[in-house]
Amino acid sequence: MLTKTRIPLSTSSLVPTHEQIAHLILEQKSPTQALQTFRWATTNLPTFTPNQSTYRALVHKLCTFRHFDIVHQLLDEMLGSIGSPLDEDIFITIVRGLGRARMIRQVVKVLDLVAKFGKNPSLKLLNSILDVLVKEGIDKAREFYRKKMMGCGVQGDCYTFGILMKGLCLTNRIGDGFRLLQVMKNRGVTPNTVIYNTLIHALCKNGKVGRARSLMNEIVQPNEVTFNVMVSAYCREENLVLALVMLEKSFNLGFVPDVVILTKVVEILCKEGRAMEVVEILARVGSKGGRIDVVAYNTLIMGFCKLEKTKVGYRFLKEMEIKGCIPNVDTGRMEDGFKILDLMEERKGGFGGRGYFPVASTFNPLINAFCGQGKVVGASKLLEDMVGRGCLPNLGSYSPLVDAFCAKGDFHKAFMFFLQMVEKAIDESRFKGKRSSSFT
Repeated sequence: MLTKTRIPLSTSSLVPTHEQIAHLILEQKSPTQALQTFRWATTNLPTFTPNQSTYRALVHKLCTFRHFDIVHQLLDEMLGSIGSPLDEDIFITIVRGLGRARMIRQVVKVLDLVAKFGKNPSLKLLNSILDVLVKEGIDKAREFYRKKMMGCGVQGDCYTFGILMKGLCLTNRIGDGFRLLQVMKNRGVTPNTVIYNTLIHALCKNGKVGRARSLMNEIVQPNEVTFNVMVSAYCREENLVLALVMLEKSFNLGFVPDVVILTKVVEILCKEGRAMEVVEILARVGSKGGRIDVVAYNTLIMGFCKLEKTKVGYRFLKEMEIKGCIPNVDTGRMEDGFKILDLMEERKGGFGGRGYFPVASTFNPLINAFCGQGKVVGASKLLEDMVGRGCLPNLGSYSPLVDAFCAKGDFHKAFMFFLQMVEKAIDESRFKGKRSSSFT
């Protein structure tokens, strides 16, 4: 049974276009349905003649289900049906399908298939084969490049060398990577930024950050990836000075660090007690449209708490809320979270003011920590405030309180919290078995 897909018909002819038929073929859930759809279109639409795009869609679907035998039959049919040579995209689709199926020997044999139809393989097709081979091993890719590409007089382009560089760097063959770079230059091929970034990343991964920095000077147009790799490498070495120098250069060129790199810089600065510098960096990232996530904010807040500047941390807590970041104190130390909550209580006259922690997963670490320190009254008050703000507690909210009161021997209060949990329809199946003996 065919998958039913509504086809928006062309207003000029009320006949599905080739693009619409191709889309319908791709929507089918099995190779049989895809073939039936194709045959239906060619049989029941008198003005419809399949073209390269509809055949390519069918080939793609058949390759997805590894029906390569039918694909070969279809190629013979195409030659007579279309009346023109098969385009390279058909063969590239087959190459990628074979690659996904890990049928590596068959991938190389696509060149024989191309020759069968009287065509010479394009550089794009050769690069597609090379890209599949490099994922299986750089040696296979290099052999193909030497025998099948250079052997036919094809030197390759930046994409070709980029594939080879990726394979060499993935296997930490950095020396070969530099030799490949020199080969490109000798042949008059200018390495692009992607190729340089690949080699720079491999150098940094192997602890050769200084050499990576020198190589970076060769890049005509470094991009945000270049700077992200270098900043990350300096952060990993805890070389804060050079990390900030590189960050400043990226800002000056109009780049913004990604959220992972930004958080690394924030962590190191806060560790060094330089939280105010973090504020400046976050402001610059925000002004350039960069993303600042909850982890970066939490790190900054905890950095201020470490410096006994809780009020400043509290200000950024509110800023998080304004910008749509939900605080998650679990990423920070619990004692720092207590300082923020104490300040909230001082300013708002208790925990019943405007809510700053809208989800249970943020309260629970604090409740757990309060209970761990024996502060069951504070933990109880926090749970009460949590419910008052309309936040639904879960098992993790009640469990620490029941444990804490049982440990104090106050089984009455422990049982009261257990009953509250049951009343709120929280699944207590795991809870009962663990604590039933405490109430008997």
